[in-house]
Amino acid sequence: MRKILRVVNHITTFLIFVLLITTAVMVISFRASGGEADLFGYQFKTVLSGSMEPGIKTGSIISIEKGGDMTRFERGDVITYRTPESMLITHRIAEVIGDGEQYITKGDNNEEADSEPILAQNVVGKYTGFTVPYIGYAMNFASTSKGAAMMLILPGLLLIGYSVITIWRVLQQLDDSKAAEKH
Repeated sequence: MRKILRVVNHITTFLIFVLLITTAVMVISFRASGGEADLFGYQFKTVLSGSMEPGIKTGSIISIEKGGDMTRFERGDVITYRTPESMLITHRIAEVIGDGEQYITKGDNNEEADSEPILAQNVVGKYTGFTVPYIGYAMNFASTSKGAAMMLILPGLLLIGYSVITIWRVLQQLDDSKAAEKH
């Protein structure tokens, strides 16, 4: 039984340490890139509205593939584009105008298509189909100063707390073994 507990202890310590390192790397790269998390040519975006539900939930992170010929998209593709107000929107292409110079888009959960055509030069990338629900809330929080500090501090506090519990258990076992020797 002690061997199993020791293995579980080592695995838990390792996982918390990996969480700490991963969180630090993510926060640093997220802050260094100006809030645009990028991994192997894919960018992760937070979905802030319900316009694409039920397929893409509010608060999810999605992966988009950046770059390439922005006139290549077809009806039914889901793209992320920048509005004139510099907002990022992810919607499905409802209609291709010309040879892809412009697109009419529509959110899956919206009644009507978007009012203005999207120029191909304003397309940021194509949705890859990868989505993780609710993680976007944490990424948005991490992009703030308080969030970045919290994302670095929390795993460290977990590691310290776990260490305190482990030390307390060892001390208690030593007390128990000393008491057993006296009897």
